[in-house]
Amino acid sequence: MLYTQTVKPFVRLGKWKGLNQLSFDPANNNKPLQFSNATGPRVSDSPAENGGDPSKKRKRANIPPDGGRNLSLDSIPMGLPMSDPTAWATAMNNLGMAPMGMTGQPLLPDFDPALGMMTGIPPINPMMPGLGIVPPPIPPDMPAVKEIIHCKSCTLFPPNPHLPPPATRERPPGCKTVFVGGLPENGTEQIIMEVFEQCGEVIAIRKSKKNFCHIRFAEEFMVDKALYLSGYRIRLGSSTDKKDTGRLHVDFAQARDDLYEWECKQRMLAREERHRRRLEEERFRPPSPPPVVHYSDHECSIVAEKLKDDTKFSEAVQTLLTWIERGEVNRRTANNFYSMIQSANSHIRRLVNEKATHEKEMEEAKEKFKIALSGILVQFEQIVAVYHSASKQKAWDHFTKAQRKNISVWCKQAEHLLKVQDEYKKREAELEKVREDKLKIETLFETLKEQQSLADEEDKERDAIDCQGNESDTSRICACSQEKECPAEKTLSNSPVKSEREALLVGIISTFLHVHPFGASIEYICSYLQRLDSKVRSLIFPSPRANSGRMFVLLSPTGKICTTEVEVLMTRLQHTFKQELSGVGASLEKRWKFCGFDGLKMT
Repeated sequence: MLYTQTVKPFVRLGKWKGLNQLSFDPANNNKPLQFSNATGPRVSDSPAENGGDPSKKRKRANIPPDGGRNLSLDSIPMGLPMSDPTAWATAMNNLGMAPMGMTGQPLLPDFDPALGMMTGIPPINPMMPGLGIVPPPIPPDMPAVKEIIHCKSCTLFPPNPHLPPPATRERPPGCKTVFVGGLPENGTEQIIMEVFEQCGEVIAIRKSKKNFCHIRFAEEFMVDKALYLSGYRIRLGSSTDKKDTGRLHVDFAQARDDLYEWECKQRMLAREERHRRRLEEERFRPPSPPPVVHYSDHECSIVAEKLKDDTKFSEAVQTLLTWIERGEVNRRTANNFYSMIQSANSHIRRLVNEKATHEKEMEEAKEKFKIALSGILVQFEQIVAVYHSASKQKAWDHFTKAQRKNISVWCKQAEHLLKVQDEYKKREAELEKVREDKLKIETLFETLKEQQSLADEEDKERDAIDCQGNESDTSRICACSQEKECPAEKTLSNSPVKSEREALLVGIISTFLHVHPFGASIEYICSYLQRLDSKVRSLIFPSPRANSGRMFVLLSPTGKICTTEVEVLMTRLQHTFKQELSGVGASLEKRWKFCGFDGLKMT
């Protein structure tokens, strides 16, 4: 109640102007103030406030007609000491009064008389007792009230706030230029500069004769300030002439200079981004290997020692390779390099042993895998057998419907896994067969290459003999070769196959017709022989020099498979090949079939 007693006298006395200045400064006096009246009772003597009889009327303090100039403030003790100027100023601010001390000096210098409140005190919580709820904040979508703008040569009047905002085009990238329309006919560049220089630094103004212009600002945010003036009515001076008035329309403008600067800025940002990414990548990139030192006798001895150590062998070999590629090898250092190469060669045995060890471990792992897989498959089969046994009627009828459903689902899953495993086994067998065929083909190619190399060596020997001009030796060699070839020709003359070439043709045709049980025409057989011969030539004769050897080929001397020759050969071998006619009339066709097995039975 002390705070209430302190405030009420100020409410009553605030109607009279002027208070007698005290002879002391309340801000420096810690004694409580004493309010008293010369002619009437003290305020504290009121029985209603001091807990007296409420039925009795309270006596009003007699206030002299001189406006209270004879008041002496020395009667009632206040519970609010004057040593707390902030609390004193808050109380006066709540009453709407300027927080002044008793000597007339302001207690707080940041009191705003226009707002009727202090700006230096913390905000008041609306939930504090004794205070009303503060008004809600202004919503952001509420249109701002525009005011009149006075310039030196013109005046701008705001548009009607109830009208919709002016429409604008889509903002171009990097826009710094605005279009201003609706200018007065008597408007000049100086007046335009005077109006729009308040929005920011103007770089250029391009004015047209048709009451519009383009203004380019220094920064992009100044364009937003210029758009604020869109809709304002402009009047030059105080004239009401139609040529001196207009309604501004400000909009975004698309300019090549703005687009060029925006593109340059984007390219600069892209360069900075690439530079930042490059720095980031370089930070996480592993460091480059140290440079290899140049060759010297001392470094050579170090590398030679490292070559003998298995842990440092890779590093030493890389150094040796770099030295050789640099050209460090010469007559003086050749022996040292040879010894280092010899040391590197000694590691081959170790590598071979390691390779064999790893292969052995791999084979053991394969065996373990096969054994484990076979055990798993056996267990799968047993489980499937259990499911099938449970599906028989003597056991199936005793299960519930849900149990039967689960058993059926489990059986299908297990059978599916077994099917997948069987397909896997089939594919593995096919792959193994393909590998065996590939190995056989590679072996055949190796044999053919060896024969070709032998033929090349014979050609070289023959060329050497021809260069020496020894005709007698050549005749002897020819005679010997004829003597060697004569027994073979005699043995072949008694059989239907006259030469080794025909024997090869018979073997290939027999293999081809064996996989064609319904037979094939002579043209089909010859085309297969030509394709096979071209593949063999491309694999065996990579160069014209190799093609000139004595290696046996399928082609005839003319360079093509002769159909007549093949047909005559097959006709001679009646127990191996037979010809059948199929079709009627125009669709009559001759087909050759392989009957070699029938010939073996007959013989």
